[in-house]
Amino acid sequence: MSNTFQLTEDQKKLIERIGVQMEKMGNPPAPSRIQALLLVSPVTELSFDEIRESLNLSKSATSNAINLLMNNKQIDYITRPGERKRYFKNTIASWRTSMEDAFEKLTVGADIFEEVLEQRPTDTPEFNHSLREVIDFMRYVNEEMPKLYQKWQEERK
Repeated sequence: MSNTFQLTEDQKKLIERIGVQMEKMGNPPAPSRIQALLLVSPVTELSFDEIRESLNLSKSATSNAINLLMNNKQIDYITRPGERKRYFKNTIASWRTSMEDAFEKLTVGADIFEEVLEQRPTDTPEFNHSLREVIDFMRYVNEEMPKLYQKWQEERK
């Protein structure tokens, strides 16, 4: 392995546990392992080859997974002066922005469900009621989360 770090057996097991949990949440295996690696690794910025070799992935699996994670803004990269390589890092440091994006998606989702509800036939009252509850809950979460975040910020001071 060409990387300048070695993962311990405990770290490898943790990466696998995190990866499995992420898969259970609907994420593909390779991106799940890459995210886990970037969380657990003692080195916070890893090259393509370091990722590929650490996880024993093919080049195409590594490339596809990195592209998916980049498109979803779950990882980012940096470059270093005088080097052509990209070094990938987890975006956990910008979690606040990610949360704001998630709230925006929740709003858009609720708006779309609202349109669906408006076009639903009235002879499906049980389904329509459930859809209304989902919309109401999404809007409630979107309203309450900023308050919870503010409270958390204040308690940290």
